[in-house]
Amino acid sequence: MPEPPDNSAPRTAYERQTRSGRRLTAVRRTLYRLGVPVAVALVRFWWCTCRIVRVEGDEHAAAALADGPVVPVYWHQHQLFCVRFLLSQRRRGLALGFLISPSVDGELPAMLARRAGAHVLRGSSSNTGARALRDYYVALQQGISPAITPDGPYGPRFGFKPGAIMLAQLSGRPMLPMAYCASRAWRFRAWDRFVLPWPFARIVVAVGAPRYVPRGLDAAGLARWQSDMTAELHALYRAARTSLEAA
Repeated sequence: MPEPPDNSAPRTAYERQTRSGRRLTAVRRTLYRLGVPVAVALVRFWWCTCRIVRVEGDEHAAAALADGPVVPVYWHQHQLFCVRFLLSQRRRGLALGFLISPSVDGELPAMLARRAGAHVLRGSSSNTGARALRDYYVALQQGISPAITPDGPYGPRFGFKPGAIMLAQLSGRPMLPMAYCASRAWRFRAWDRFVLPWPFARIVVAVGAPRYVPRGLDAAGLARWQSDMTAELHALYRAARTSLEAA
């Protein structure tokens, strides 16, 4: 299996400083540590009050995880309950991981992810793409399943970027596509139209078949995979919505 390229540079300055020049001071770190329990409590409130009534395609998750780590993919707006479902798969051996910016802005999300029981990879898909791909690859070799929002971190919404496909091709591990639908939800006005279910909403999660990417894709083949995976994630959302209406 070929090793991914390593054209990385030292990250010490970037890990401690954002492009705006802010630093992770002792005061800011203390404030983050105080804020994390509050944020975790809010997330768990939503996870506990909203009920996942059905998982369409749960057999796909079971089959994929029985064979080793996977690359979960879902739209940026669907993070809240796709992550909830993935964390519940620890009983099947899934070790969930997230790529989070090494900047000051990423420190709080990193603390939250660790508190939730996930592995944290410090890197930026927008500023250090080659290094991020290598970090994802190494994580898979260590048995960690790195979750990817293919239209993140800044959009465009529903634009399936090639990173997850390239990672699946390089590593030989499958993408595991996912989506969810809530009976009642707010949609934020942010670029991703983030979905926040109302408390006590009913949730259906839909999981697609694991998608293995063949070697030797040219540019046209990569573009076809991007189009196919976009259609797959939209189809999974429609399946979740249909199931929810029937529940």
